[in-house]
Amino acid sequence: MSIKFTKGLYTLAAIVTFILFLPGISLALPAPLNTTSTSIIAQFPTDSAINLTPRVRQQLQGVRQRRNRDIQAVLDPSEIAELRRYIRSGDNLHQAIEKLTLQPDRREMIQAIVKISDLKMKAILSQYTSH
Repeated sequence: MSIKFTKGLYTLAAIVTFILFLPGISLALPAPLNTTSTSIIAQFPTDSAINLTPRVRQQLQGVRQRRNRDIQAVLDPSEIAELRRYIRSGDNLHQAIEKLTLQPDRREMIQAIVKISDLKMKAILSQYTSH
């Protein structure tokens, strides 16, 4: 009985998580993909490069903060320190993650986190530019 309850609770939590995080993505307009680019983040203009509203800046900052928290939850403290060192030395997030020595499943988890956050930022920016 307790196993069914745990499974049901887990399923409910997963559904709520998807509902909370996917509405912005589902409203985004499809954009042409640049298949020659290896980094989605590089395609985003910086906040200061375009004139964003404070609300849009705050939304983007929230996505970045959530991404960073999720990545930190996957990494151990020494890997977090190593990632910070790579970023401070001038690498972007994708380059720094590639330099980390991670198990394949943890690397895939971090890449999924980054891809989801990139899609969320793209959705926010596409809503901003469509108005």
